[in-house]
Amino acid sequence: MAISSRMHTLLRRVRAVLRSALTTFVVLTLTLWLMPGVAGTDVVDTLGLVVLVAGVGAVLRPLLLLGITALGGWAAMLLGVVTQIVVMVVALRFDPGNRISGLPTLVTAAILAVIVAALLDWMADAGSDDTFVREARRLMRGIRRRSTGRLLSFRRPPPGTDAGLLIVQLDGVAEPVLRWAIRAGNLPTIGHWLRTGSHTVRGWHTGLPSTTPASQAGILHGASRQIPGFRWYEKETGKVMVSNRPRDAAIIESRLSDGRGLLRDGGVSISNAFSGDAATSLLTVSHAALPGRTARGWAAFMASPYGFTRALVLGGAEVITELYQARLQRRRNLQPRVSRSGAFLALRPASMLLRDVNISLVAEQMARGVPAIYCDLVDYDEVAHHAGPARPESMRQLESLDRMLGVLGRLAPEAARHYHLVVLSDHGQSQGPTFRQRYGETLDELVARLAEDVLVVSSGNLSMLYLTRFPNRLSQEAIEHAHPDLIRGLASHPGVGIVVVQGKDGAMAYGSAGSHRLSDGTVIGIDPLIPYGPRARADLLRHQLAAHVGDVVVISSVNPETQEVPAFEELVGSHGGLGGWQTDAMLVHPASWLVSHDLDGPDAVHRQLVDWLVMLGLRTADPALPATSPSPLETGVPARLSPVRES
Repeated sequence: MAISSRMHTLLRRVRAVLRSALTTFVVLTLTLWLMPGVAGTDVVDTLGLVVLVAGVGAVLRPLLLLGITALGGWAAMLLGVVTQIVVMVVALRFDPGNRISGLPTLVTAAILAVIVAALLDWMADAGSDDTFVREARRLMRGIRRRSTGRLLSFRRPPPGTDAGLLIVQLDGVAEPVLRWAIRAGNLPTIGHWLRTGSHTVRGWHTGLPSTTPASQAGILHGASRQIPGFRWYEKETGKVMVSNRPRDAAIIESRLSDGRGLLRDGGVSISNAFSGDAATSLLTVSHAALPGRTARGWAAFMASPYGFTRALVLGGAEVITELYQARLQRRRNLQPRVSRSGAFLALRPASMLLRDVNISLVAEQMARGVPAIYCDLVDYDEVAHHAGPARPESMRQLESLDRMLGVLGRLAPEAARHYHLVVLSDHGQSQGPTFRQRYGETLDELVARLAEDVLVVSSGNLSMLYLTRFPNRLSQEAIEHAHPDLIRGLASHPGVGIVVVQGKDGAMAYGSAGSHRLSDGTVIGIDPLIPYGPRARADLLRHQLAAHVGDVVVISSVNPETQEVPAFEELVGSHGGLGGWQTDAMLVHPASWLVSHDLDGPDAVHRQLVDWLVMLGLRTADPALPATSPSPLETGVPARLSPVRES
């Protein structure tokens, strides 16, 4: 068996070398043919150039990788592009046929060769991620060999046996969208897990606000009440806080963290808003830094010919795809829709690059054997904001994320632990025309007509209004004294579904034809909460307890037939408030794991994930938390749980 395994490894490496040589030959032939003024190509000379490229790459790439690793951060991104070009420039400079001369021509030819190589590799793999997987496996094996001090061993390190937990967040994916895509056969990886019974899927309710920062504050720190929206105003400092702004995120995390976050015991946070008290934070907003010198996976991805350069080249194709899809929406007069030009054109390839970087970083941490990893993949959410949560463009992004889960499954045998996979979302999205499109003015303009000097801060179809000249949060009586028409004018507008203020007897929710006293459920007239479902009252009550909540809270109306909501921002897919699918998040977990909490709100999800970490032996039980039901390991359920393995 050992000889057979070694022979298989040897054959695989020979095939890889032959493929690389053939690709390089085709790339060089095309490049030289496309370059103007270059003499006809000689096959023998080109074969010699293939060998030269391989030799130069073997010498220069490790040296440049050391430089990238030492510099880290932005330098890694710059050198990642330069590495491929430098290797090709040096090789072409010493071309036996001396067919290209002059530095500008050499650099032009090198850039062309790098682009052609990326496209050829993508086509050779039929648009799959096979090359990416091979490079990630090579990275993981190298990390594990270095950890054991066996750098020259050709034997693959055996899979790890100690338990680990990998949590992947698919940003913005609503439970109904996930289930529909699975039934349609568009998510083969997750669909396979569910059909074979290794995993199960359930919904969880995000509550208000249904935003990534609030959900991650709860999931990672158990402290969602610190965040009333995606952005908000703080009267104490006179400052608008924006949760995806690194400086603000760092301040917010200092309020969230009590040292008992989800990732406190040696965990790793990747591409999240907050760290969860992780030992290592990579691309985490609150830490405001690119991966540094210790993140070899970041450097290896940047230096690899199948990494950063591939993402840039394919990202260009993504821009072309976006332009075509946006034009198609306009030609079909698809409604609702918003403009998809400007910064969003750069956002799509950037999301694609970030996705590949994230998977490389996850692979590295799996090879290092860290106990717990939490990674956020944002591709679907970004596209759904502009295209719509169930539109073909958005579903295409969801399918690509499903492929990434398959990639992690293929990489699992190289990991230093036996990782169990949990997939969840932080919120859903709701579709609808924007408030401005539907009613001819923005919420800011509506408020300005009703009152002066009121600050409007919106997150999706949730908006908080602050009377900034008053130092404290105002009651309904004080608001009406300062601006008599504000509350009544908002509640009577057809685009506003709920207006919440603090009345004499507690929080009051007003609609166009009635009111609802949230403290005891007393309704006068038509209950304004009915269109928002049975959890709306509890959601609004909980939101009123959040820090820095507005003097007035406004939720846009919801169409009872289509469940569409008009966002106060210029987004066709939105989240932040109530109505539609935006509060319907999902959780996919091993089927044998017991769910011992009512998953109402992100803090409850935090407690459930902590229970699973305790169950796996990755965390000691926290005496400050209430006792929960027995774990599967205590009730006779088999201890071997569903890993991230290929079937």
